[in-house]
Amino acid sequence: MRSESRKHEQDDRWARVLQARPGGPADRFAGMLGDRHPALVFFAALLSAFAILVAASLAVGYVATRLLLDDVSGLRAADNGAIGQLVTERSGFLDTVSMVGSTVGGAPVLPILVGLVAIVCAFRKRWLIAAFAVFVLSIESATYRVTSLVLPRQRPSVPRLEDLPANASYPSGHTAASIAVYAGLVFLLVSGIGSRGVRIAAWVVAIALPVFVATSRMYRGMHHPLDVAGGIFIGVGAMLVLLFACRAASAAVRSPARENRTGPRQVPSRRRVPAAS
Repeated sequence: MRSESRKHEQDDRWARVLQARPGGPADRFAGMLGDRHPALVFFAALLSAFAILVAASLAVGYVATRLLLDDVSGLRAADNGAIGQLVTERSGFLDTVSMVGSTVGGAPVLPILVGLVAIVCAFRKRWLIAAFAVFVLSIESATYRVTSLVLPRQRPSVPRLEDLPANASYPSGHTAASIAVYAGLVFLLVSGIGSRGVRIAAWVVAIALPVFVATSRMYRGMHHPLDVAGGIFIGVGAMLVLLFACRAASAAVRSPARENRTGPRQVPSRRRVPAAS
């Protein structure tokens, strides 16, 4: 009985971070859709927030790549100079390390990781976490693709260690993906971990990995620092999009009309059962 109670409490902690705040944006969005199925609310919120993220990414990208990189500001010289400095430090060992950094921030590592997390969470019936894992990478990738196509930028004018389209420098997709997946999953999963030390260690890894990925991409001559900044914006934005969509779906689950039809959602009781005499 005690082990079952601890399991329910842990599940509650994992679910709490994806629960909509009463009166908050996700709750109001679900209310505007009326008595709709939670899955429909999830996708409606996902697409709406995705459209906002794309518009914001294009606006930020336009300012960054079309306005800030003029000769007057001197930012272009600094952006290129930082890559030039990294290139001077190249060696066979660092080339290999940077290849590892690129790999952990892209395919096939990230798709496999989110797939495994989604399968495990679906098996445990943690549907919102499974949806977060699957769609956070999809939203990040779609936003990156649209932004790079609309706002092409030439990659650094240094010898590059990868053969990729030369005009797809902005933004850094690897940086965006590593933030969306590693930081996003840690944000969700550590909410169910009681140990403070484990939570701190998880966040250190979640921050260190995107830094490693971003540095590796710049070292390999694929992106400027400004491109990495654009990737950070998209990665964090993808996390927020999925957080909004998951919370809107959770609000739809507990909508008054749905509870009137299906009955109130059962919450595990934490009262102790008296021992049999």
